[in-house]
Amino acid sequence: MAGDDLLDSLEAVSERFNFGEYEAKAYLTILEHGQVTASEISDYTDIPQPRVYDTVRSLSDIGLVELQESRPMKVLALDPSEAFDDLQTSLDTLVDGLQEQYTQPARGTEAVSLVKSRPTILRYLSEVIDSANYELMLSLTPELLDRFESQLRRQHEDGVAIEILLSPAAEVPDPAEYDYDALASTVKKRRGVTTPVIAVADGRYSIYATRESLKGDTDRYGVIFDRSELGFLVSMFMNTVLWTTAETVRTDGDELTFPRRYGTIRRAISDVATLDGDFYATIEGRDVLTGEQLVVSGEVVEANISPSLEEASLVVETEEERVTVGGQVAALEDIESFEIRIGRDSPPEPAD
Repeated sequence: MAGDDLLDSLEAVSERFNFGEYEAKAYLTILEHGQVTASEISDYTDIPQPRVYDTVRSLSDIGLVELQESRPMKVLALDPSEAFDDLQTSLDTLVDGLQEQYTQPARGTEAVSLVKSRPTILRYLSEVIDSANYELMLSLTPELLDRFESQLRRQHEDGVAIEILLSPAAEVPDPAEYDYDALASTVKKRRGVTTPVIAVADGRYSIYATRESLKGDTDRYGVIFDRSELGFLVSMFMNTVLWTTAETVRTDGDELTFPRRYGTIRRAISDVATLDGDFYATIEGRDVLTGEQLVVSGEVVEANISPSLEEASLVVETEEERVTVGGQVAALEDIESFEIRIGRDSPPEPAD
């Protein structure tokens, strides 16, 4: 769509949406009653009598009602599907034209962004879900679960380990009525109606948003951690505060298959500690004292986590020594892990 045509389309759509408070109240009243007089509109609403005529003529000018110039003048409702048909066509054409003009902005790999727009928050939620390669943790409302169900189903089918916390618990569908198995390895529910909306992909790319921000309240916010190392704060909060105060709805438990990849050490420890048998690990990380990047492999001989979940570590016996592995920003352990691979019979191969 050419530049001038696109501008004309934007202006035309803008004119159709130029609804003031009086226009909106009058239009809904007319739709409700089908046919009304100007005096009746004033009675049904708080629109002053002198303003009613200008208001209904404005609605007539944009093609939403029909005026019968009788005494008294009558205002007739038009079928909304017909009244808005040309607008729907204009919007479809406009969106196609805007899409042609759209250039996706480049985002830095360590960006932290504050957003307040509900559509933007939902777009980032969708993007975080799609970006997960092997691990995805979510805190959602049942409504958002329905919204992203198809995406979660695809990711689960592709082998992404998905854990979902739903709240408020009173609105969470019963597992007998909802196919959670097709979406996640573990699903929990939590009572709190103020539980934030969260998505963490592979322990790195994450979003934190308040419930209010998804209701369109511009005084609230969402925070995006675009593959930032600060994203571990979101996963830490999810693991230690929300996950531990929730009730399990369903879990695949002993059905876990290995090898598996983990972006957060607490998930790795949770699986190792609850399943029988020997486990082997390959950890990509760095020495906490020197900062040297390294990969260690060996048998997991200990898996420790404090009751508060604040401290978590794996002890891995390599060919040379035993090393203690912690999560991101580890200080007490030997190694800060970025990615953990757990296998049953031998250490999994590291990433290419």
